[in-house]
Amino acid sequence: MSRRSQRAPGPEEETPLLRDENPPRKETPLPITQIVVLLLLQLTEPITSLSIRPYINQLVSELPIVGGDERKVGYYAGLIVSLYFAAQAVSVLQWSRLSDNIGRKPVLLCGLLGTMVSSVLFGLSRSFPALVFSRCFHGMLNGNVGVMKSMMAELTDETNVARGSSLISVTWAIGCVMGPFIGGVLSRPQDRWPNVFSHPFWGEYPYFLPCLATASYALLSFSLAAIFLKETVKRNPVMKLNPESNSDLPRVGAGEVLDGPVKDAETPVPLRALLTRPVVVSVANYGMIGMLDMTAGNFISLVWSTSVEFGGLSMSPASIGLWMAGYGLMEGVFQFVAFPRIVRRFGPRRVFIAGIILFAPVYTMLPLENLVLRHSSHDMNLAVGLLIVLQFSALNFSGMGFGAIFMYISSAAPNKRSLGATNGIAQTIVSIQRTVGPAAAASLFAFSLDHNILGGNFAYVMLLAIVGVGLGIAVQLPNNTWVHNETRIGTIGSETI
Repeated sequence: MSRRSQRAPGPEEETPLLRDENPPRKETPLPITQIVVLLLLQLTEPITSLSIRPYINQLVSELPIVGGDERKVGYYAGLIVSLYFAAQAVSVLQWSRLSDNIGRKPVLLCGLLGTMVSSVLFGLSRSFPALVFSRCFHGMLNGNVGVMKSMMAELTDETNVARGSSLISVTWAIGCVMGPFIGGVLSRPQDRWPNVFSHPFWGEYPYFLPCLATASYALLSFSLAAIFLKETVKRNPVMKLNPESNSDLPRVGAGEVLDGPVKDAETPVPLRALLTRPVVVSVANYGMIGMLDMTAGNFISLVWSTSVEFGGLSMSPASIGLWMAGYGLMEGVFQFVAFPRIVRRFGPRRVFIAGIILFAPVYTMLPLENLVLRHSSHDMNLAVGLLIVLQFSALNFSGMGFGAIFMYISSAAPNKRSLGATNGIAQTIVSIQRTVGPAAAASLFAFSLDHNILGGNFAYVMLLAIVGVGLGIAVQLPNNTWVHNETRIGTIGSETI
């Protein structure tokens, strides 16, 4: 039979046996007004927390804390930074669970008020106990990070969650510009602008001005939230379960079974019911990348402010602030432009794993920078600047891991009314990690210098080992966000659904 006489395949031969019931959906437009307000509120967090980085080590060295021994600054500076996260770890889950029940907005307002008051107290602190109290006060009253992420998840869906995640990272990056810039440029104003800040107050409290600036932004955010922010928690009446439908059942992670009575999909589930494998794995990875990132940021500022003879770069607070502001600007542009495309191309798992791996060169660059500077005839030569750019480039790529893990945490939540509790658990774990990480790293740095272990480089070896542990946890994530079973199993009395 000739080729022409062959019968063309009929429609029934080309039609697939199983149609794709879930074709790709068009990306849903983001609710611009609410997203913008939420991001402006979120900006308070990095501005407040990162503004102290350029000057915290110099502040500790000037107070009667270390007795003039520069090598001990890392112990106390790391402790001040870490105690904020210790206080946050104690309270953040309670704030997040409270937001599931009373709404996100009142919790956010309380957190912003606490941020404003604590910033003023920190600027007026002239002793180690006062510094610790102000930071702990801030951490106890501020559970906003988890609540804001819950609101972002409620304002997005599966079609635009990557864009929402990138906006969270972009906002943090903008805060990485503004926070260090405020802290570096506005610290010690009497030295920089003696004619304007001639009052003795500014000599007694040389770091009050950056704290006043961050408190002012917190007040502005409080006003914006009170006037424009809309509540996203909807308290629907309890729905009756339909045995012929799965739509009323809460989502659980892939391969997970929810034991006990199945409650309304719009009712917050008990805390124990949240501890599914998807939540545990996602939270563990969030805690790890949070610790690595916070340790990197604080470690960089600590090493840069340390004298060259003790392994640092002898940078001033203003120089540290400007460098970190430049990094934040670079990260913001990259996250907004590249993150959604990269996640769509490679998937969140590969992006997250790459982010963990790239912390290794971030830490490795620090001793190399000091080594180059020791053999340089200039205070800051081109080679050291190039190493810093490479270091910040690696840290920039690592920042994509936060957007990726946010997608995993949001998809792991049993239902939307439990997003607050899920993010609260995540923030609790990451706060604990951030408590241990910076303090331990700073103490390791000081210990390495005091005892000259591996030429003072023992801390870097330990940090690289922690990166290896993080990689082992990261590979437990699925290729894509958690997929929820179409058939969910639960028990109601003696019946099985």
